[in-house]
Amino acid sequence: MKISLHAFLLFSLVSSAAAGPFDQLRSGLPLPSAPEPAAEAGTSTDYLQGDSRYWVTVPADDKYDRTALLAAGLDIIEIEKSTVSGLIVKNEMDQLAAKGFIVISRQTIQEYAKQHLKDFPAADAVYHNYKETVDELKALAAAHPAETSLFSIGTTVEGRDIWCLRINPAEKGQTPSSRPAAFFMANHHAREHLTNEVALGLAGYLLAKKSDPQIKKFLETLDIYIAPMTNPDGVEYDIQNGKYRWHRKNMRVNPDKTTGVDLNRNYDSLWCQAGASHYPGSDTYCGPYAFSEPETQIIRKFVAARPNINTLMSYHSYSSLLLYPWAGKNTPLENKRDLKVFEAMAKGMTAFTGYRPQQSSDLYVATGDTTDWAYTTDGIFAFTTELDGTTFYPGAAIVDKAVAKNIKAALYLLSVTADPYQLAD
Repeated sequence: MKISLHAFLLFSLVSSAAAGPFDQLRSGLPLPSAPEPAAEAGTSTDYLQGDSRYWVTVPADDKYDRTALLAAGLDIIEIEKSTVSGLIVKNEMDQLAAKGFIVISRQTIQEYAKQHLKDFPAADAVYHNYKETVDELKALAAAHPAETSLFSIGTTVEGRDIWCLRINPAEKGQTPSSRPAAFFMANHHAREHLTNEVALGLAGYLLAKKSDPQIKKFLETLDIYIAPMTNPDGVEYDIQNGKYRWHRKNMRVNPDKTTGVDLNRNYDSLWCQAGASHYPGSDTYCGPYAFSEPETQIIRKFVAARPNINTLMSYHSYSSLLLYPWAGKNTPLENKRDLKVFEAMAKGMTAFTGYRPQQSSDLYVATGDTTDWAYTTDGIFAFTTELDGTTFYPGAAIVDKAVAKNIKAALYLLSVTADPYQLAD
């Protein structure tokens, strides 16, 4: 896996004529070398033998069916006009018929992997693992000491630090600020590695272009936080031994010996009332109670300590969508002024990405969601971006395009962070 930032960060956004590796912009900095590909990397899927999950396709006519399927344990990944497909553990799959759902097709995750894994991590060297992500953040902070500070916001189940890069020349580290703040976070879900690249790319771009008038204004007036890897334990497990595991959750060992809680169902917003599973083996397991996980507790504490946060972006993948509250309710946002702001911001960002803007629950109801919690608790204009792609492992070729367009969207978000309500006037 490669640790240098992507060349496109500067050049695809400002000029198609300019070219060159981003590393040259911070020449002289010590850069860790990329690890050698795992010796066993290849197209074999024997490592998935014994995994009880199945890839299934089930009829689903509307968001109500989809919500019921989530509660039944199906991790919905793809949505078609009258069907959905996704991963589900065998014992929950066997119960779908009793709940009124017919499985149209099924195959073990091993069979699915044989058909859909084209590029294993050895071929995806552009992506950053945990160490490479931390090294990249440290390199950025070292190269731009006047503008940045880097700190851990807490440790995970397995003891890894969740690192956050703060871009604010006036206040450093944990020092409070009265500046309007924006918080960008990624990799809530382990297998969504492209999200980490977008967050890292944004950090690199803001610092590389810090002298540009627009970026300079942001640095002079805003408090910007970027946490690229919210679930580092899950990320490391997902790519362990050079093999993708389709792992979504954190690494909590549950009482029944299954692994993980879905962090994006663990927030205290209508927790586990719909669109989440109480079964620990499910990929959408909401945990034993709201904020049961150290990772979500860390985010709660981080946000609570920063009442200046006005906007939040949580990057996920995949499906080319921009989602806003409510996720946990079928009804539109009750505050019509806030709804107008959400809709205007979503329209502004998707003008750059081409993604479809919509209320989250138009897909299905999912309670315990980050954005609902952030908005309900602190009035933050919080969004979920579902990035490009048709798989969790889209290969290296997609990275440049996805990062470039989402940097543009992030710049728009920053441009209205000081006063989101300007969009309601």
